[in-house]
Amino acid sequence: MLATILHGQRSMRLNRGILYGIGAYTLWGLLPVYWKALHAVPALEILANRMLWSLVFVLILLLVRKHWSWLRRASRDRRILITYFATATLLAVNWLTYIWAVNAGFIIETSLGYFINPLINVLFGVLFLSEKLRVGQILALVLAAGGVIYLTVSYGTFPWIAMTLAVTFGLYGLLRKTGSLESTEGLALETMFYFLPALSYLLFLGITGQGALAAGDPRTTFLLVGTGVVTGVPLLLFGAAARRITLTNLGILQYIAPTMQFLIGLFLYGEPFTGHQLVGFLFIWSALLVYTAEGLRHSRSKRAPAALQETPMPLD
Repeated sequence: MLATILHGQRSMRLNRGILYGIGAYTLWGLLPVYWKALHAVPALEILANRMLWSLVFVLILLLVRKHWSWLRRASRDRRILITYFATATLLAVNWLTYIWAVNAGFIIETSLGYFINPLINVLFGVLFLSEKLRVGQILALVLAAGGVIYLTVSYGTFPWIAMTLAVTFGLYGLLRKTGSLESTEGLALETMFYFLPALSYLLFLGITGQGALAAGDPRTTFLLVGTGVVTGVPLLLFGAAARRITLTNLGILQYIAPTMQFLIGLFLYGEPFTGHQLVGFLFIWSALLVYTAEGLRHSRSKRAPAALQETPMPLD
């Protein structure tokens, strides 16, 4: 009886976790539509608003939860400050590149960056964490490298938007993995670092009459203030999912966002997609197929011996 109840609780926890993960990645996948609605606003101004209102959003959350003890510890720990200043800088570069690329008509290339990102994470694990590559991972990396090389040669231009997004987000994830703060706390500290520069820039734009925030258009003002919500909500959903489901499940769900971005760029905004791009993408998609299949096989092989010795454990 107890085992049945525990199994039911685990199933409910798993189902909620999957729904939270789908919600997070779906919202991230829809972000191009949001940034396109602000296409008349310069990317740097959108970024400044996102930094400002994201901080407001997470501070409200922390205020509701009365969760401030981490701030004293973080302010006294030089390693935490350096780590999160670095992640804040990477995040700023990533956000600025993404917002600019979306509004410049490169949504499809931004999706390529986030398709490549899982493979960049594997490469960084080898380079910085001394992780060993399995055969399937090596094949996936070779295929991905082939896709990037093909796109570079066929167009005569390195796909810098995609690679900037993939590398900055990969480094961001690597540093966050070594950080000691939770996701909400980390975002709060990251946006604190750039709060004053963002606020100063927005005040300058307002004083000189160049700012969109208080220019009199309620829709634009609403969307700019809403950047904090569209940043914070998927992050909260992702955090809830990560606590309930395995990294393998999260790894599969992560393809929702770039797939939606690709389809939005192709069908909603009619971005060109040439035969050369298709070949390059097929390399990357093949790499992801190999990577995902190998990861699932490896995960099952590790779970099988453990399942024989598994005993019921209390749930959180």
